[in-house]
Amino acid sequence: MELRADAQRNRAAILAAAAAVFAEHGARATTEQVAREAGVAVGTVFRHFPTKDALLVAIMKQSLERLAELAAGATLARFFRAVVDEAAATRTVVDALAPRGLDLAEALGGLKATTARLLAEAKSAGEVRSDVRIDEVMALLTALAQAAQQASWTPDLRRRTLKIVLAGMR
Repeated sequence: MELRADAQRNRAAILAAAAAVFAEHGARATTEQVAREAGVAVGTVFRHFPTKDALLVAIMKQSLERLAELAAGATLARFFRAVVDEAAATRTVVDALAPRGLDLAEALGGLKATTARLLAEAKSAGEVRSDVRIDEVMALLTALAQAAQQASWTPDLRRRTLKIVLAGMR
């Protein structure tokens, strides 16, 4: 069933607010805080997301969808940067979902076909060594995404680390 336009706007506002609230307050953030930030009643949040876990899962799903959309026109290097930046941005959501069985490697595995296509394109363009394999690229992406989950991973450290990894693949 398709949502009405106002319901779609509310859902989008709730997801945007939730991402911001969880980024700021971590897993202890409440649905009441999300509702206030989104400018909706808490009942509206629960109509769209019956539990806090459902809201967290929706944020991760939206994050992975964003990455899949970006990959359509990205280079492998740009995609690597996007995955690491997205992992850093969703750190608190991943932390909150980890005890409930979220496996970051499994979540990123859903992007394997896209990543394989980007790798093939990068090889054809001479941007990546011909001996680099998809399993190595996925291992690097997973490791970088997991590292980006650490609070100590500053934007500067992410940038420098990505530069080293990408240079190694050339």
